[in-house]
Amino acid sequence: MKAAVLSAARTPLTIEDVTVDAPRAHEVLIRTVACGVCRSDLHFVDGAYPHPMPCIPGHEAAGIVEAVGSEVRTVKVGDAVVTCLSAFCGHCEFCVTGRMALCLGADTKRAKGDAPRLTRSDDGTPVTQMLNLSAYAEMMLVHEHACVRIDPDMPLDRAAILGCAVVTGAGAVFHAADVSPGEDVAVVGCGGIGLAAVNAAKIAGAGRIIACDPVPEKRALAEKLGATHTIDPNDDDAGKQIVELTRGGVHHAIEAVGRPASGELAVKALRRGGTATILGMMPLDHKVGLGAMDLLGSKKLQGGFMGGNRFPVDIPRLVDFYMRGLLDLDTIIARRVPLSGINQAFDDLRKGDSVRTVVVFD
Repeated sequence: MKAAVLSAARTPLTIEDVTVDAPRAHEVLIRTVACGVCRSDLHFVDGAYPHPMPCIPGHEAAGIVEAVGSEVRTVKVGDAVVTCLSAFCGHCEFCVTGRMALCLGADTKRAKGDAPRLTRSDDGTPVTQMLNLSAYAEMMLVHEHACVRIDPDMPLDRAAILGCAVVTGAGAVFHAADVSPGEDVAVVGCGGIGLAAVNAAKIAGAGRIIACDPVPEKRALAEKLGATHTIDPNDDDAGKQIVELTRGGVHHAIEAVGRPASGELAVKALRRGGTATILGMMPLDHKVGLGAMDLLGSKKLQGGFMGGNRFPVDIPRLVDFYMRGLLDLDTIIARRVPLSGINQAFDDLRKGDSVRTVVVFD
């Protein structure tokens, strides 16, 4: 199969022939139909986060089941599926207490010493599977707990972005922040995750929905998706603007880009008793904190990995939201490119002007 391989950080991906193994127990072979280009991948491509090389990035995908190994019970050949990087084992402390997104998924990977799932076709070199998926490839070999069956009528190029951007942004609203109707929400960063959070806040019945992004076009998209107000976070008084607009600050601030200044703005935007949820991948040496007065005002700061999702339940519901016209995925997707356009898609992502690019396979 053809796949986009990253051999070293800060170098372009190369389209190579990669061999995918046959599915074993609990494994599913999926023909990739579409995969979103996510900033999380860019962190690894640019070396901000370490990862074993060579590897195949890509973690936000949808496709069709081609084959299943023994003991697979959740999907069958021919099913349309969405994949998700938060593969879960189903029996650890996090899984049995309902926090599946925090599962380390040890049992969802092949054991040390087993044959690798992916190898280079020319010399048999093992290729590391990134984030349980490696979706910039014509095929994915994953654990059955890394994918979920969806309505076959769902367009798969839209469905692909459900697996990260939307399940994270919407999950932050529905789960991590647990927004109640009428509460004010600020979303800092209007990429794929932030726009999904804006749309979900509208679905949840939030009061004021304030979208913050330095790019005017992204602010306009946020308004289309449900933002009641928009602010340029580069304004020196952006935090003050939010506090004045909401007469004291928002109940929930959702940081969705992974920049230190964005985390600071999320904290500044809070009212007494408000909660800031950090979704973005911050620089590894960065710390986000609350001051003494913030603590005295009972403000809270939390992470929200993958939005605290329960993806086998959440993704079919998000599909239903789309099919009913409540979730606007078409606005979030800016363009579609072939696998050969992956490096240009990353260049565009570095500029920060585009929203979601989707790689579409023939």
